[in-house]
Amino acid sequence: MIRYIFITGGVVSSLGKGIASAAMGALLQARGYKVRLRKLDPYLNVDPGTMSPRQHGEVFVTDDGAETDLDLGHYERFTGVSARQSDNITTGRIYQSIIEKERRGDFLGATIQVIPHVTDAIKEFVLSDPGEGVDFVLCEIGGTVGDIEGLPFFEAIRQLGQELGPERACFIHLTLLPYIPAAGEMKTKPTQHSVKELRSIGIQPQILLCRCDRPIPETEKGKIASFCNVRPSSVIEARDVGHIYDVPAAYHAEGLDTEVLWHFRMSDAPKPDLTRWNEIARTIHNPDGEVCIGLVGKYTDVPDAYKSVSEALVHGGLANKVRVKVRMIDSEQFDDEHHPLDILEGVHGVLLPGGFGERGAHGKMRAARFARERNIPCFGICYGMQLSVIEAARHMAGFEKASTTEFGATDEPVVGLIEEWTKGNEKIQRDENTDKGGTMRLGAYPALLKKGSKIAEIYGTTEISERHRHRYEVNRGYVDAMEKAGVSFAGMSPDGLLPETIELKDHPWFIGVQFHPELKSRPFEPHPLFASFIEAAKVQSRLV
Repeated sequence: MIRYIFITGGVVSSLGKGIASAAMGALLQARGYKVRLRKLDPYLNVDPGTMSPRQHGEVFVTDDGAETDLDLGHYERFTGVSARQSDNITTGRIYQSIIEKERRGDFLGATIQVIPHVTDAIKEFVLSDPGEGVDFVLCEIGGTVGDIEGLPFFEAIRQLGQELGPERACFIHLTLLPYIPAAGEMKTKPTQHSVKELRSIGIQPQILLCRCDRPIPETEKGKIASFCNVRPSSVIEARDVGHIYDVPAAYHAEGLDTEVLWHFRMSDAPKPDLTRWNEIARTIHNPDGEVCIGLVGKYTDVPDAYKSVSEALVHGGLANKVRVKVRMIDSEQFDDEHHPLDILEGVHGVLLPGGFGERGAHGKMRAARFARERNIPCFGICYGMQLSVIEAARHMAGFEKASTTEFGATDEPVVGLIEEWTKGNEKIQRDENTDKGGTMRLGAYPALLKKGSKIAEIYGTTEISERHRHRYEVNRGYVDAMEKAGVSFAGMSPDGLLPETIELKDHPWFIGVQFHPELKSRPFEPHPLFASFIEAAKVQSRLV
């Protein structure tokens, strides 16, 4: 029997529903249960693929090519369960599907309404096949209770609560308990009002997860329980912790998983094994040293824009027992050729993340050259690899006009849309007249690595599969000339058409990859490229 846990939020956004959902999944896993996590997003976009990183943060990509909310990255990192297209839905996709059916006549002339058609579609998504042997499905509802765009989702899960019954459905509500310094008090009223709003639409939460920056007095817990109609033990303190990977153990100590299992009358549940979480916490809080990585991008003022990259760097630190300090560096400031690169002095590694557009691109190329000439470990990811190739083409291979057609017409299209310089690979042919949500190489693709190359040594194999998200490719026609100049194209697509990785032959650690390895990194299984990159940074810092 599959049980469903619905996680909602109130009072303010950014309370951490995604982390709370992921931590809850990790705790159930630690007790031996199999879980799947899903995200319901109320915004009208079909998916986050065309949304600005400044508004939405990064776009997380699954193996099956779905562009999803970044919370799915948290789900994967905390549980190790690979997300799928069927684990993230938006209002836009729901309405798109319904309107397509209506246009085909599938509703036989019925009047299409939010209830039942939209709510039925949401329920169908929630109940869709979670996979074999799953015990719990955790569904996070985006936004906060009271948001007008979220009402169909709240109504849908209200209906599911009735249809499934308390033995199969549990509602957890995440709220804020602010402390008012002038009054010297923690205020429960925002939580009371949030729960009142939730109850007004027919949902009675069984568990309240209360975010706070200090312990909740027992008197306040009692007040919340009384006014919100829950058991005192169901008021769970979700206090700020030192690191997000401390959250599962902290929530367990406060009894979150115990309360969930009590609700489902699962008194015979095994005790959780949190050994690996405790080991991670020890490494994070007691490292053997620190390395500094300069992350050069154009959205560095929005940390969520590089969430998976930042987490993968942490995982690389865990593999090497060091703390990774990430120095966010705005690549746009380097677009001016006269702007000094002083801020890169002292970093032990340079990371060039993915991105789009000409703004900040020259700055990334200058950073790549800085790392190349100074023998500083450098890791180029997706767009970061493409710009590293252009920089090398200009200053190593003599192609002074080397560029990408993403910037416009060029005499030396070292990077471009594949249709611009080759034909025949039907799998990735693109129609540039289609919408921008459907013009990329998305999801997992295989690659073959050269035997004896540095990257093959790092992976420990010559056959890999990694997730992609990009429109442009490095032009195969320039490979031979660049190989002669010292750039090794150590990884190619199985048909030999698309360069997938590069490495510099006379550099201690300079690797570029067309894919996004950060999307598959886990705290328990750091991605080998990030582990190796931080190891090289550790050598650069003279910690070894």
